[in-house]
Amino acid sequence: MSLHQIIRRAAAAGTLAAVALAAAGCSPDVTSPVATPALKKGGGLPERYVIPGSAVYPEGIAYEGRSRSIFVSSTTDGTIYRGEIDDEVLVTFLPGGQDGRTTAIGIEVDDRGHLFVAGGATGKVFAYDTRTGALINAMGNSRPNAFLNDIAVTTDGLAYVTDSRNPVIYQARRNRAGRYELDPWLDLTGTAIQYQPGINLNGIDATRNGKYLFTVQSNTGQVFRIDTRTKEVVEVDLAGTRLTNGDGLFVRGNTLYITQNAQEILSEIRLRPNRTKGEIVSQTTDPSFMYPTSIVGVRGRLMVVNSQFDRRNAGLPPVLPFTVSVIATP
Repeated sequence: MSLHQIIRRAAAAGTLAAVALAAAGCSPDVTSPVATPALKKGGGLPERYVIPGSAVYPEGIAYEGRSRSIFVSSTTDGTIYRGEIDDEVLVTFLPGGQDGRTTAIGIEVDDRGHLFVAGGATGKVFAYDTRTGALINAMGNSRPNAFLNDIAVTTDGLAYVTDSRNPVIYQARRNRAGRYELDPWLDLTGTAIQYQPGINLNGIDATRNGKYLFTVQSNTGQVFRIDTRTKEVVEVDLAGTRLTNGDGLFVRGNTLYITQNAQEILSEIRLRPNRTKGEIVSQTTDPSFMYPTSIVGVRGRLMVVNSQFDRRNAGLPPVLPFTVSVIATP
């Protein structure tokens, strides 16, 4: 057995113990010896990014390759932070409250330099120019009790948005005037995705060729593959395993990475060729994880947002500063 396999098995064993503790009502011990050590500086990336502010409670993260910039969202007031990947401390890019953006959840950047921001309970999606910060336009929807959570952008410039409360996936499409229109794209009623009380569809990402979307349903722990051409919805068979509290999702080739926020676990799923079956090949935690939400891959590393939502929900003060963890890809 190779050293790499030994490390993976040890990590998986440790996180399975964490899941058992969580099921028993205990917090997982993220300082366990099997926890993945924090990444030291390397590859031009710091071991973490610092988000200024005492009440940020960040959620989303996006990376723009051409400007070498990362963007992070604040759920508290909708501020969007930005920084080049070499800089440890982020700065305010879009102040909170502008354009009716009073909260910001999932974010994503397309190849045109457009930043999309999901507005949670505002029911809106915002599109901005990543160079100037200018608002392209804000998009609303008519669904009651909406919670627009996360966004995936395909290479053809289409943005897909999850709604955690209504069984629908929206699509933002650019019109001839250069503005975006948000419309219901897929009604999930009668599909393999069955909405229940709580947070339903959460993280979403697209394959590089835009053929498939992958999304996770937080309250059930199920993972789904959606064909963007036929709109076919298929549950990814994980041999009975469910990733409850699944939040952020990142696709790279035939591999899915999914964070489970309450358990503070990052699962690596190896997909079969048809991408309807998968195997969990590693589960990782890290001492720096603090209720991790969104995730993105850059330069062979994974950037994981530490939301600290659990502390806010419990009425506890946050551990400052708010951070994004940078860890080695499992």
